Amino acid sequence: MSDSFEKFTGSADYVVSGELSSAVNVAIALEKPLLIKGEPGTGKTMLAQSVARALNMELIVWSVKSTTKAQDGLYLYDTVQRLYDAQFGEGDVKNIGSYIRPGKLGQAFASEKQVVLLIDEIDKADLEFPNDLLWELDRMEFYIPETRQTVRAKKRPIVIITSNAEKELPDAFLRRCIFHYIAFPGAEKMAEIVRVHYPDLEDRLLAEAMESFYRIRSVRDLQKKPGTSELLDWLQALVLAGIDPARLEAALPFPGVLLKKNQDIDLLNSQSHNH
Repeated sequence: MSDSFEKFTGSADYVVSGELSSAVNVAIALEKPLLIKGEPGTGKTMLAQSVARALNMELIVWSVKSTTKAQDGLYLYDTVQRLYDAQFGEGDVKNIGSYIRPGKLGQAFASEKQVVLLIDEIDKADLEFPNDLLWELDRMEFYIPETRQTVRAKKRPIVIITSNAEKELPDAFLRRCIFHYIAFPGAEKMAEIVRVHYPDLEDRLLAEAMESFYRIRSVRDLQKKPGTSELLDWLQALVLAGIDPARLEAALPFPGVLLKKNQDIDLLNSQSHNH
C-alpha cells in the first residue's frame, strides 16, 4: 500500500470519526469503491463533498432513481438528434461519435485529473443495477459498440457509493467494495457537529435542544426520525425566533422543522398530552 496519496482527515465543515477517515483512505489506497450505509441524516452524501473539498478534487454526482440503468452512467447515444440532423441536413450524421453523450461514469473516466464520483442511493435502483456496474468499476473501462471504442479512465476516480440500507445489495458487488456503516451520532459527537456550523450557539440552548432532539428520536413508531440536517435547521429557527431555552422543557416550538410527516407530529402531540 503506497503512502504517496494525500490522506483524508475530514474538512472544515464535516466532522469525521477515525474509523470513517480510515475507511476512506483504505478505499483510496486499495483503489476500491467505498460503500457507505446508514440511516438518512448521517451525512453519507456530505462525506463525498467533504472528500472532494479536502483533496481539492472535482465532485461528480450520479443520483440514482428507481428507473436508473447502469447504461445511463456510461453514455447516451442521441439517436433523436441524429435523426433530426439527417432530416434537416444539419451536423455530420456519419460521425456517430458526435452523438455520444457521456454519462456520469463516462465523465469521471474522461477527466484529465482524478475526481470523486458519488453514486448516491444505489439501493433505489433494481437489483441488476449494481451487478451491471461490476465490470466498469473493476476494470475502469467500458465499450461503446456504436463507435467500436473502449473508453478507459485516464485517472481512476475515487468512487463513493451510498445506500440507505433499504434493500440488500448483491454479494458479488459487496465483495468488491470497502464497507463502512455510519451510525447515528451520539450526543457528544452531535454537539461537535453543531459547533462546526454554529460556533457561537449559547450552551444552554444547545443542551436543551439536544435533550428534546434525542427524546423525539427515541419515540417509538416514528415514521421518519429527524436527522442532523433537521436538527441544524431547528436550532437556526430557535435562534432566529429568540426562543428561551427554558421553554424547550415544556413545549416543542416549530415541530414541522424536525418532523416531516403529520402522523409523527400527531404521535408526538398525543404523547406530550399523556405526560
